[in-house]
Formats: sequence, structure tokens, C-alpha cells
Amino acid sequence: MHTPKEPLDFETEEAAADGQAAEPSGAGVPLEPADSAIQRLEQELADTKDRQLRLAAEFDNFRKRSARERLELADRAQAALLGKLLDVLDDLHRAVTSDPVSTQADALRQAINAIDAKLWKELGAAGLERIEAVGQPFDPTIHEAVSMMAAPSAELANTVAATLQSGYRYKGLLVRPARVAVYAGGAA
Repeated sequence: MHTPKEPLDFETEEAAADGQAAEPSGAGVPLEPADSAIQRLEQELADTKDRQLRLAAEFDNFRKRSARERLELADRAQAALLGKLLDVLDDLHRAVTSDPVSTQADALRQAINAIDAKLWKELGAAGLERIEAVGQPFDPTIHEAVSMMAAPSAELANTVAATLQSGYRYKGLLVRPARVAVYAGGAA
């Protein structure tokens, strides 16, 4: 059982009032006068509060600076990707603004195919990939079934029959699921 400690016994109140150190009886250790101790502790408290406020302000500034730097980094990354796509955009603009009278359809088709290849090269380098779905087993994590078709054979059941809208991944993360038609059941 815990017993409370007895208060220290001071020699005289006058010694403490005069600013002299009073000694507890028998201890031989000088004690700080009460007024002096209160002032010292109040100053320590004020210093601790000030330090805590400064640390809180410093952390808040760090948080704001980190958020701002994160946004700037994202903006720089987007600007870098857009810079790589400018050549493709210029090529597309030349194809669209070409003279329809003097441009043959075959030449325009070749230009569009070249632009498509150039665009996919840049997007692939940036980490975008098209999800190949036809012939693959239906996977609801990357495919969205929008229609069902009778399977020509039992082996093709729950297999993707056709891609209605391509799906994409960006560095392994699903951007858009592929919208697909799926073979259902056995042979019709």
C-alpha cells in the first residue's frame, strides 16, 4: 500500500523569504526558495510552449511545402508527356489541314497509320498498355461484360469473344476495363 510522503520541514520561513536556501532537517541539501522555483517553472513552461508552437508552425510549413512540391512534380511529369506528344499533334494537324483535293485517300490513310504508331510509341514509353482481351478467359477485374454470346464449343465458355471497347493499364494500374462480349455456356 502506498503511503503519502511527508512534506519537507523547512528551518524557517524567514530564510526562504530572505532568498537564502533553506535546508530540510537532516538532509543537508539546499532547497530553492518557493518564489524562485515558481518563476523558474513558469519560465520553463513558457519556453516549452514557445518551442511547441514553433515546432507546430514548422511542421505546418513542411506539410504545405511538401504538398506544393508534389503538385509541381506532377505538373512537370505531365508537361514532359505533353512535350513528347507535340510531334504527334503536329503530324495530326498537318493531316487534318491537308488539301482534300490534292491529297489521295491512300496517302491520308498512311499518314493516320503513322500518327497512330507514333502516338502508341510515346504512350507505351510513358507506361500505357492496351489490354488484349479476345480469346482470354473472362476476368471481371479487367473486363466488363456487356453482352453474352453462345459459345461454339464447351472449351470457349467464359472466354472473351470480342472487344467492344479497349481497356487500358497505366504502369500496371487499371485505367479502364475492356468492355467485352463473352461466350457463355456450351455449344448452341
